[in-house]
Amino acid sequence: MSQPIRILLADDHVILRQGTAELLRKEADIEVIGEADDGQQAIDLAMRLRPDIIVMDVRMPVLSGIEATRRIREAMPKVQVLVLTAYDDDQYIFSLLQAGASGYLLKTAPLNELVKAIRLVESGESPLDPSIARKVVIRMAGDQASQIPVGDGALIESLTFREQEVLQLLSRGLNNQAIAEALYVSDRTVQAHLTNIFAKMGVSSRLEAVLTAIRRGWLTLEI
Repeated sequence: MSQPIRILLADDHVILRQGTAELLRKEADIEVIGEADDGQQAIDLAMRLRPDIIVMDVRMPVLSGIEATRRIREAMPKVQVLVLTAYDDDQYIFSLLQAGASGYLLKTAPLNELVKAIRLVESGESPLDPSIARKVVIRMAGDQASQIPVGDGALIESLTFREQEVLQLLSRGLNNQAIAEALYVSDRTVQAHLTNIFAKMGVSSRLEAVLTAIRRGWLTLEI
């Protein structure tokens, strides 16, 4: 059996943090190894415990989650940070992603989404709440507008009509379940379409697929 994913929780809301820890401990592949009340304690515990992933809040006393993330990622590049917060302000989102956070979830997400996000971070993915993903796509698409290459008609034609539908829904920040409901198919079918899309486009993540499609002129964001 593989080693469990070692998690450090950093959140100054004690009841919420302890409740999250208790629920995560029920997962066989996740081990909560520590809890921090503030950003500085998160750094200190990370240095001592060397977790695989830190589930980090944004607004905390002593040191913010943004600065704590920056310092942790600089000192320990292998330690990943998954943001779990109530705030979806652009300032926080982009500051944390620039600081090196691997994912960004809102506290309104159900526990199963947090568990899924932890596993995705461990596997090298960058899970984002759908509303956060949309903000990131719009910002990055705008930042790279001047770098848009000539569209590759042959490649977009290699995607089936259904795969193009899935790609369009991805650009709206929908997760697999929401895409499945929109297309009246199963989650497994959506995942199969994503696997085909990634292979045909030569990308490895949902965000990369959407950004590549935007840069090639295949998608138009409905802002």
